[in-house]
Amino acid sequence: MAVHSRRTLLKGLGGTAALVGLAGCGVPSARIGPGERAAPDRSARERALTFANWPLYIDTDDENASRRPTLDAFGERTGISVTYTEEINDNDEFFGKISPSLMNHQETGRDLVVISDWMCARFVRLGWVQEMDRSRQPNVTKYLDPLLRSPHFDRGRRFTVPWQSGITGIAYNRKQLGREIRQVSDLWADDLKGRVTLLSGLDEAFALLMQGDGVDITRWTGDDFHRVCDRVEKYVRNRHIRRFTGNDYIKDLESGDVLACQAYSGDVIQLQADKPEIEFVVPEEGAELWSESLMVPNLARHKANAEKLIDHYYDPEVAAELAAWVNYVCPVPAARDVLASAKDKETAALAEDPLIFPDDAMRARLAIARDITSKERPELAKRWNGVAGL
Repeated sequence: MAVHSRRTLLKGLGGTAALVGLAGCGVPSARIGPGERAAPDRSARERALTFANWPLYIDTDDENASRRPTLDAFGERTGISVTYTEEINDNDEFFGKISPSLMNHQETGRDLVVISDWMCARFVRLGWVQEMDRSRQPNVTKYLDPLLRSPHFDRGRRFTVPWQSGITGIAYNRKQLGREIRQVSDLWADDLKGRVTLLSGLDEAFALLMQGDGVDITRWTGDDFHRVCDRVEKYVRNRHIRRFTGNDYIKDLESGDVLACQAYSGDVIQLQADKPEIEFVVPEEGAELWSESLMVPNLARHKANAEKLIDHYYDPEVAAELAAWVNYVCPVPAARDVLASAKDKETAALAEDPLIFPDDAMRARLAIARDITSKERPELAKRWNGVAGL
């Protein structure tokens, strides 16, 4: 199973600049006030909703790929039919697809969407998503992982709820390298020259590198960012860094061309099935915990139904079923006990995987980075894209 497109990367300042303008630097009318976000909710009389997600991000039946057991169970339990589309392949692309409607106070035709939290931050700032009614979401209230409850861009998670989470850390080939990697600074060791890659996307790369400097990424500054860029620039010039990648770092690791790289936990779990010598490490200085989150766009016709579906996925039994399929960090820690009691040994073993259910030692080293504000983004994107050669 491949789910590599979800952490899709910004490919240059052009697209970024357009988004920055919308986020408050040139199109002030783009922001929607709280009183203009809701439409009459048809949930009671129309037992339906439309849910837009990324490809391969939900459980499917082994014998019939058109069946999605956890989604089907929701329909059977509630009588609500879900139109499920796998239409999100890139955060920027999806932003471009639905932003004209949202900006012009028009409905998007979607009741529920999943995008990466750094992009969710933009939607929240623009007032393009509705506050959720937690009275319809007792499972979210009870079971949402405390680490994910209050990111910088959405204090108290009023507008967003994590679908799945993940860790940006370091992957390396222990067998080929012949030693352990424990810290971010280990990437710069002489025996790794020309065999290291970093992620090319600004939003994906910067936090882990700052953590290597001992920075608290929940409150990083511009100086912290430029200090990291200075160091990375040095390692680009002396060719220590082989290149900057999207998710194609996986191919480099598999081939042995690269021995260590920035990586996502979910990718490495999948890679380990064929290459057990590949290890994923949360550095001693810490790693970034990120999410892709569910949101209800403005003027959604079936808000209450969407909120019920979100809560369905926070039932530990349902969360466990989804986690066993997608292998990302589960935002419902209580799902661990469900998996641990599974009769199937392979399924039960997932409960012990710290990349799906981080243990206490790992959790203590995880943090959600403060997002890049619309005011900061032009300068930081220009600097990073120059360093990464984008």
